[in-house]
Amino acid sequence: MSDNGGLSAHGRGGIANTHNKPLSSGKGAAHEGGVRVPMIGYWPGVTQGNTLCSQPVIIEDFFPTILEMAGVKNPEQIGGVIDGQSFASLLHGERDAAREQRPLFWHFPNNWGPRGPGIGASSSIRLGDWKLIRYYEDDRMELFNLVDDLGEQHNRSVSHSEIRDRLAGRLSAYLSSVDAQFPVRRP
Repeated sequence: MSDNGGLSAHGRGGIANTHNKPLSSGKGAAHEGGVRVPMIGYWPGVTQGNTLCSQPVIIEDFFPTILEMAGVKNPEQIGGVIDGQSFASLLHGERDAAREQRPLFWHFPNNWGPRGPGIGASSSIRLGDWKLIRYYEDDRMELFNLVDDLGEQHNRSVSHSEIRDRLAGRLSAYLSSVDAQFPVRRP
């Protein structure tokens, strides 16, 4: 697993490094080309060969999964809360219905250089088929239905304002609950 998609930009000499089509954008982007990456999981004696699971996991899920695989019960961590949820059941080939309605969050409150779709200081939430991105530079929001628009070409934030507002509320509540840091605007 990678922590981000391929570098969808031009490298030295002007030759494109990678492309993430049909996904939009790449490394450093809140769009799917930056956050949706393939993962291979193998647990000897547990995982079945030639199987495919399409349920999303996020990198924060690795730590609780490894703890469960190791048989660690009631782990303690400085700060108290262990981020993520174990995906060991998925490695067993089970379907996890609760995971399908679990929100995934990304918080990237800084700029790192290039310009492009989904790039810039932002926070995002994905819940079910929908993903909302809030950009801090101008408070702009993008809302995409990933089933109908995997390439994130059609911003639905105006036409589906009720979904936008519901997801924005959940995103704000989550960021507040983890005491997230935000960019500072200076004139």
